[in-house]
Amino acid sequence: MPIIGSIIKSAITIRSSIPNVMPARKNVYKQQVKQLHKLLEKAADTEFGKHFKFAEMSLQEDPVKLFQNTVPIYDYQSIFDAWWHRTLKGEKNICWTGKVKYFALSSGTSEAASKHIPITKDLIKTIHRGSLKQIISTKHFNLPKEQYETEILFVGGSTNLNFNGIYFSGDLSGITTGTQPRWFQNFTLPGPYIRSISVWENKLQEIVDKAKQWNVGFICGVPAWIQILFERIIKHYNVNTIHDVWPNLTLFVHGGVAIHPYKKSIDALCGKPLIYLDSYMASEGFLAFQERPNEQQAMKLITDNKTFFEFVPFTEENFDADGNIKPNARALNITEVELDKEYAILISTCAGAWRYLIGDTIKFTDLKRCEIIITGRTKHFLNLTGEHLSVDNMNQAVKLTAEELGIMINEYCVAGIPHEGLFAHHWYVGTDKAVDATALREKIDGHLKVLNDDYVTERKHALKEVIVTALPNQAFIDFLASKNKLGGQSKFPRVIKGKHLNDWLAFLETYKAESDI
Repeated sequence: MPIIGSIIKSAITIRSSIPNVMPARKNVYKQQVKQLHKLLEKAADTEFGKHFKFAEMSLQEDPVKLFQNTVPIYDYQSIFDAWWHRTLKGEKNICWTGKVKYFALSSGTSEAASKHIPITKDLIKTIHRGSLKQIISTKHFNLPKEQYETEILFVGGSTNLNFNGIYFSGDLSGITTGTQPRWFQNFTLPGPYIRSISVWENKLQEIVDKAKQWNVGFICGVPAWIQILFERIIKHYNVNTIHDVWPNLTLFVHGGVAIHPYKKSIDALCGKPLIYLDSYMASEGFLAFQERPNEQQAMKLITDNKTFFEFVPFTEENFDADGNIKPNARALNITEVELDKEYAILISTCAGAWRYLIGDTIKFTDLKRCEIIITGRTKHFLNLTGEHLSVDNMNQAVKLTAEELGIMINEYCVAGIPHEGLFAHHWYVGTDKAVDATALREKIDGHLKVLNDDYVTERKHALKEVIVTALPNQAFIDFLASKNKLGGQSKFPRVIKGKHLNDWLAFLETYKAESDI
């Protein structure tokens, strides 16, 4: 372990000695064109590539415009119905070369049942490469060599994947962890046995039982589950903070959801400040990571790792009221985007995702560095009357409200509902202590009026009411448990509608009866 740490620190030192020249935007574009060429050439003989004449397209010096004019934009359902369903049957060379051996099951925050996202060997390599890039990027934090001699704990899905005779399926984190190089597996925790445990509660308990045997310096996972793990370790060993068990814990690499609602709670469980690093690991690949300290926790897009990015302005011209992309939506390349405007991301990858609407919305915070923040989901926003309320707006309002009321709000969701002939937003807010729902309502509503001009206008007209129901944080965890969605990459949707809303309301009726909330 110390030997590997020294090697990594040496590699970081060598990389640090190389002048860090920031590439011009035109060079980033050339980098992206190069990635597109690689993708087109490799997929030229697939069914998808033959259909769209990738071989001819790849001969062009700059195939971007032809690619955009020839290949339609796909969301999950359209590409699955047209192409991906064939890979589930074991057919080869459909959207990418060879047979797809693995499928990542989505976290299920969308309206659909779990999606099957193809994961190829080439994509797994890009994920491992992205992880290594993030480790190297810690040079910007001036960590001592000894820090790299500690251990990395990944709290993720089970490596014990489901196999139906044709393919393996499971959490992306389980797939990627189980396929890591042997040397890296030996460098990381919790070890093969615990990684393979499928029952989340059992996995957490095993980690708790082994915690004192480990010298954890880095931890990676979804914030909600890391918080729960810290709480259980502290209770199990009857200590004050997580640093009483892991004194060298320094860096937390998180992803899946915004850290803001959890940071205060996690900080309270620590004996010293953690370095928080954001990462953008979607079921479709490793897209971006935070490579330097910055208040926004903005992440750098990985533009040289077999992914071609496009950006669709998230406006009424391109998306309907339900967040569905319109047929004539225009996508921009990396040089055409602007600061502080909201975009939906399209990706083309070495797993056979082509002009694929991943479902996230982002804003660029630094064009030269290609740094972004995630602002929400194309279908997880509220626009009942023209309020255009994003998840980013909601996160900020909740963060400010929690600070002012002196409480911790880890979980929340919002539903848009009819109300007295017009409309209302119904907030369900998880808190760590009893709180006046009226105070919550006034604070959240007030902050949103400051954060969003459209919201304040609509609150005077069709958006007539804001309703707040305060719940224990545990209610949200229990709901996920009721849906068998504990652990790994599972998280609670911030905007809840349709079947999810009906299920949530039915759950709350039972929960209220049992706990008398």
